[in-house]
Amino acid sequence: MNHPGISEIRTAKANLAGKLRTTPMEISPSLSALAGVPVNLKLEHHQITGSFKLRGATNAMAGLSAQECARGVTGMSSGNHGKGLAYAASQLGVRCIICMSDLVPQNKVDGIKACGAEVRIIGHSQDEAQKEVDRLVAEEGMVMIGPFDEPDVIAGQGTLGLEIMDQAPEAEALLMPLSGGGLICGVAAAAKAIKPGIRIIGVSMERGPAMYECQKAGEPIYVEEVATLADALGGGIGMDNRHTFAMVRDLVDDMVLVSEAEIAAAVRHAYWEERQIVEGSAGVGIAAVMANKVKLTGPAVIVLSGGNTAMELHHRIISGEDVDVTAKSAR
Repeated sequence: MNHPGISEIRTAKANLAGKLRTTPMEISPSLSALAGVPVNLKLEHHQITGSFKLRGATNAMAGLSAQECARGVTGMSSGNHGKGLAYAASQLGVRCIICMSDLVPQNKVDGIKACGAEVRIIGHSQDEAQKEVDRLVAEEGMVMIGPFDEPDVIAGQGTLGLEIMDQAPEAEALLMPLSGGGLICGVAAAAKAIKPGIRIIGVSMERGPAMYECQKAGEPIYVEEVATLADALGGGIGMDNRHTFAMVRDLVDDMVLVSEAEIAAAVRHAYWEERQIVEGSAGVGIAAVMANKVKLTGPAVIVLSGGNTAMELHHRIISGEDVDVTAKSAR
């Protein structure tokens, strides 16, 4: 099966021109001192909808025909894809229904509704929410735009890789969140086409790291979805995964897991040391460096992928509240 590559990513870049922000890149003196090499932060949480997901959703919408737009779009989401798709659909006046599990924080539900989409809460996992998406496609003729395992979505996320290589061509390693794989696959495809020796490191949470467990098993398997501070990284990769499982296997050099306490410490660090408000899912790269779970031998970039955090929860984390309590409340 052909997976999206650099040509599709460059086409996506043209599709996205003028539709989203080129996000900043900043050096982190504190993390550089800790790692012993220059560490840059890619501030993708400053994207229009607060996460990288707008890239893939906008590129996927750009590929729809007028007839498909008239049918409306739907997708399953843990929050950020839903907001990106809702925003992209609203820009074109297209009806949008986002299906989510009850593990998704309320602030993310509200953010999607504010972008003009309808939200349906279905079950206790993304797999259950996906069943409603499938029904909307089969019975109402809507067009599904999934959160990660679609070529146009992967190519759209890959435009972030082009930006990173433009802004930090000296980078020898890229650290980013690993969940369904849309982000890391797109970024890796772009970065390795430009600099084949670059090291791609995916970071997941210990609580339900689906892609990590699937790679370990050598095939897509069911992984239970549980509440975590890294809520945007929850959910499975799909038993019929067509692209991201193989691309992660072929393009990602290392995968590491971080604990809830390490995620909380990273969110605190981002706030107090970097003056950045990030959600737990976006802090996993910082967590991996702070916990010494990756050995960096040259300049590195950490992708801060999203900032759509519940501010009450964020306040409790940065104030040092017990991480187990915050993990439970993240439901």
